[in-house]
Amino acid sequence: MRVALDAMGGDHAPGPIVAGAVQAVAEDPDLRVVLVGDRSQIEPCLVRAGAGSDRLDLFHCTQVVTMEETPVVALRKKPDNSISRCWQLLAERKVDAVVSAGNTGAMVAGGLRLRLFLKNVRRPGIAAVMPTLKGHTVLLDVGANVNPKPSHLFQYGVMGSILAKHLFDVDQPTIGLMNIGSEEQKGHDLAKETHTLFNASPLSERFIGNIEGRDILKGVCDVIVTDGFVGNVVLKVCEGAYEFFMQVTTKEVLAALTVERSVAKQAFQNLFNRYDYSEFGGAPLLGIDGICIICHGSSGDRAIKNALKLAARHARAKLNSLIVQELEVSPAVGTMDE
Repeated sequence: MRVALDAMGGDHAPGPIVAGAVQAVAEDPDLRVVLVGDRSQIEPCLVRAGAGSDRLDLFHCTQVVTMEETPVVALRKKPDNSISRCWQLLAERKVDAVVSAGNTGAMVAGGLRLRLFLKNVRRPGIAAVMPTLKGHTVLLDVGANVNPKPSHLFQYGVMGSILAKHLFDVDQPTIGLMNIGSEEQKGHDLAKETHTLFNASPLSERFIGNIEGRDILKGVCDVIVTDGFVGNVVLKVCEGAYEFFMQVTTKEVLAALTVERSVAKQAFQNLFNRYDYSEFGGAPLLGIDGICIICHGSSGDRAIKNALKLAARHARAKLNSLIVQELEVSPAVGTMDE
């Protein structure tokens, strides 16, 4: 299993990125990581991380797309950037997956430029795993496609269901459509047309209809479908709200305790660790012919390690083959808008 890792991507690269790769290959004997980036910066990090594995390769490139740059412009002006080189390795089938904590827009744009899509997939989407009162739910898209068509959202339901089945061990994942109300007639044309598509598809029995923002963390369904703009806002609002409530609650509770403060503090730390994004590693860009995991920009070594392991896990499970099979048998595929 070979994974290309953007060693230059992220707020703290390349140190934690390289360290995460070292940890990942140490835990997975079948994993080989190709570190893509500036050799002069990566090699000292390997030494500091105590790298001793022959399953860490280096693909040298000279340029980096920063977080502040406009994705399409940067990819064009910097052809030897680490993101494009990762995609190149995937397109040439030299690796099975790519992982990056770099510029999300550039990662998505890099894949779209190559048109490295699975058969019948109109537009790839980023799927994020969200914690809920009942476990977890898959939310997609969270940033790849801000102007989708109904066919795109329908396919997100298909792909999200396969991911949820794999991750949560649920035979028949339920699907909800993000809207401003639960009534069928609510929402804009995109929501109404997507609602109709689901009802007329083989997924109709698992489609629970429209859901509202307040339903997400209740765990009302296994998959939530929305456009990339709304999905990204929802994801970041939830991240911010979680951090806010954890800080406020921890401060209030610990201040009120006179005994067992250490026990309470550990309980809060356990809770934080359970729902920390680092635990999940990253979010897959579904619909790509290969595996692509997009990580949080502030990812540390733990998040990168888990992202690499997640990429390997998805590749071994052959999720893409399942997606292709599901889209092939859907009668809506041949009639949906391009």
